[in-house]
Amino acid sequence: MIVAVFNKEILQMKKLLEDFLEYMGVIKKRSQHTVISYRNDILSFISYVSEQYEIEEINAANHLMIRSWIVKLKSDGVSNVSVNRKISALKSFYKYLRRKELVEKNPMAKVQSMKKPKRLPSFVPEKKMEYLIESKLGEKTFSELRNELIIELLYLTGIRRSELQNLTFSDLNTARMEIKVLGKGNKERMCPISNPFLLKLEKYKESLLEEFGSLDHDFVFVTDKGKKVYPKLIFNIVTKKLKSINASEKTSPHVLRHTFATHLSSNGAELNSVKELLGHASLAATQVYTHNSIERLKKEYKRAHPLGE
Repeated sequence: MIVAVFNKEILQMKKLLEDFLEYMGVIKKRSQHTVISYRNDILSFISYVSEQYEIEEINAANHLMIRSWIVKLKSDGVSNVSVNRKISALKSFYKYLRRKELVEKNPMAKVQSMKKPKRLPSFVPEKKMEYLIESKLGEKTFSELRNELIIELLYLTGIRRSELQNLTFSDLNTARMEIKVLGKGNKERMCPISNPFLLKLEKYKESLLEEFGSLDHDFVFVTDKGKKVYPKLIFNIVTKKLKSINASEKTSPHVLRHTFATHLSSNGAELNSVKELLGHASLAATQVYTHNSIERLKKEYKRAHPLGE
C-alpha cells in the first residue's frame, strides 16, 4: 500500500513522475496498462525513500537506497519477476530524468535485475508418448493419417513447426532413412527416420494421391484442400492430440521438440548429438534438456542409498 505524502518536495517528485508518464504514453506509445504499472511502481519507490531516508528531492536517492527498497520488496514476498518489472520502471524513469538533466547521476547504473528462475521445458512422459503414436487398427481418412504422421515426425526428429511446414518429398531420402531439414539461418541438417515411419509415410502418400491426384507443389503435409499446411493448423492438430491424453501442462508443437530432446538425454544420448539433431547453434541452448536425467538420478539415489532420504 502506498503511503500518501504531501510536502512540497515530494509533490515535486510526483510532478516529475507525471511528466515522465505522459512522455511514455504520448511519445513512446506505451500502453495504458504499462503506464499505470510504471506509476504504481515508481510511487512505491518514492514513498519508501521519503519515509525511510527522508528524501526531499529525487536527486538525493542513491543506489544503496534503491537496493534497500528491493530487499524490502523481497522480504514482503514479491517475486523476482515482479521486482524486475519495478526495477525496469525505475530505470526508465531515471533515464528520462538524466536526459532532461534533472538528476546529476543515474543511480540505476549500479542496480542489477534479479535472476529469473530457470523454466524447465514441458515434455510428454515416454509411456504417454508411446500411446500417442500407437497405430490404431481400421480404415483411416486422409486427415487422420496426416495428423498421426505430423505428431510422429515432430517427436521422431525434434524438428520445429516451421521446418515441418516447409518439408518436401524431395527432402526425404528413404534409402538412407533420413530427411534434410532447412533450419534457422538456412542451415541444413540431416535427421534420421525409422522404418515404421516410412511404412506410415507410404500409406499417407497413397491416401494423398487418392484424395487430390497430382498437386502443383511438393510439400509433404497439406490441408484438407491440398494446400501447404499453415502454422495454426499444425498447432491445432498437436494441441488436440496432447490434450486428449493430458500429456503435459503445455500443448504445442514445441512440446514435442522438448520431448524428443528430453527422451534422448534421459536415455543416454550425448549432448553434442542432441545439439546437432535439434540444429542448435550452441551447446548452451541444449543443456536445459539434461534436467530430466539429473532428476532421474536424484530419485535413484534417494531410493537406493541408505542415507538418500
